[in-house]
Parts: sequence; C-alpha cells; structure tokens
Amino acid sequence: MVIGTLPNPRDSIAKAVRERVAGDFEAQHAEIWRAGERWFDERDAIWRVHGDTSMFVGGIRALLLQALHPVALHAVVEHAGFRRDFWGRFQRTSRYVAMTTYGTVPDAERSIAAVRAIHRRVHGTTPDGRPYAADDPHLLMWVHVAEVDSFLRAFEAFGADALTSAEADDYVRQTGLVAAKLGVLDPPTTVAELTATLESYRPELSGSGLAREASSLLLVRPPFTGLTRAGYHLLAASAVSILPSWARTQLLLPALPITERALVRPLGRSAMHTLRWALTDDSSASS
Repeated sequence: MVIGTLPNPRDSIAKAVRERVAGDFEAQHAEIWRAGERWFDERDAIWRVHGDTSMFVGGIRALLLQALHPVALHAVVEHAGFRRDFWGRFQRTSRYVAMTTYGTVPDAERSIAAVRAIHRRVHGTTPDGRPYAADDPHLLMWVHVAEVDSFLRAFEAFGADALTSAEADDYVRQTGLVAAKLGVLDPPTTVAELTATLESYRPELSGSGLAREASSLLLVRPPFTGLTRAGYHLLAASAVSILPSWARTQLLLPALPITERALVRPLGRSAMHTLRWALTDDSSASS
C-alpha cells in the first residue's frame, strides 16, 4: 500500500464524531454559516461554550439528567422514538443548539418555530394518569435548565479556557433568550438562579426503569466500534463524573471521587484536546 493512501486518523475521528452527533455535517455547516445577521457573535459566552468540544460531555450529562423527570421522559418514549431513534434525536438537538447559537436570525427563528410546532402535537397521559404536553412551560424549563447546567459544568471541567463569574452569568442569560422564544417562562439569568431552579425540580425526579434504560443506551450500548467506542466510553465516564451526587444515586451510577479526580477527569481533558485536534482543519478554522 502506498503510504499516501493510509487513512488520516484526524479525518477518521472527525468523521465518526460528526456523523453520529451532527448527521450530514457538511450540509449543516453550509446552512449555519451563510451570511446574515445573528443573535450572537464570537465575543459572547454562548458562542464559546457551544463551540467547545466539551459539549460532547455536556450533551451526555444533559440527557442523563433529563431522563430523571418521569413525565418528560414518558413524552420522549411515546413520541420521539426513544428506543428506535435515540441517536437521531441527539442529532436533531445538536442541530437546534448549533442553529440557534450560530445561525442567522431567520434560520434560528425557523428552527424554533419548527420545534414549537412539534411540541404542540405532543401530548398524552402517563401510565399513572398524569396529563402532559411538550409545550408545558414547566417541562420546557426542566429540559432547559438540565441542558444549560450540563453544558456549563462540562465547559468548566473540560473546556479549552475558563469563564469568569460574570461570563458564566452571561452564558445563562444568553441561553435564556433563546429558551424564552421556545416557550420557557422567565428562564434563569444567572448561575445562582440556574442552580436554584434545577434544585427545585428534585422532588419530581425519579430513577425509574425507563431512566435507567436511557442511561444504559448512553453509557453501555453506544453505536460505536473499535477505538471510537473506547473514546466514547471515556466521554461518558467524564459526563458521569460531573453529575450531581443525587442524580448518580437515582440512576444507580457509582461514585468514585478519588478515581475520577486522579484518572477520569485528566483523561477526559486529554480526550477533549484530541477531539479539538481532530475537528480542527483548515476549512473549519477559517469559518
């Protein structure tokens, strides 16, 4: 074999990650980065956080947290292809976050309108008789704070740089601007408010059988093979390492603080560095 035809490891890693998380990356990249006015720019905290590879860890943590709300999880199970299309849902969420952060204002507004239209069609009753609707502001708030807290905690633990306290508050406020357009009422505007809102949902949460099934899909049975699978397990372990202790308890996930501080988090930071290398090429660097 000619040396020049050997596969580039950067390309292999980038392709595996992009296809699983973003789907058709090239098409989405072109759509997101077309010319036009945007809500945010590179000076904004939301731009920095959502553009960092720590979002892979944050996304896993967010899904683990969100699964703890039995009503929200039942809506996903009944209407969003929980078992059949779990990773497709992950891709759609990834696309929505990217579009509302980096896309033009008209494109971001279209993405929000499309999600709101879907939410209006999602309603039903849980097995224990509780009615639900995906556009219920209370459920929307839970999904929002679980995501924002996860993205922020992942960036703090594994991000390429650090946010000041004021910048962290800016991040919460900026994500709230988008959430309000989706139907969240009075989203948190500071880290303190975010933490308080997340804590207020704890009496409603449950590590049910479905929640543990969701965690198994994320942590035990990812759709990867070989080295990519091993790398994913490291990302998943990193996500678990920054979960609140009460969430771990409900999901029956072990707490190994010494091992995590000495091994998992340093390896997680190394994995983030490798992913930044893999996902940075001449074309993306110039975007």
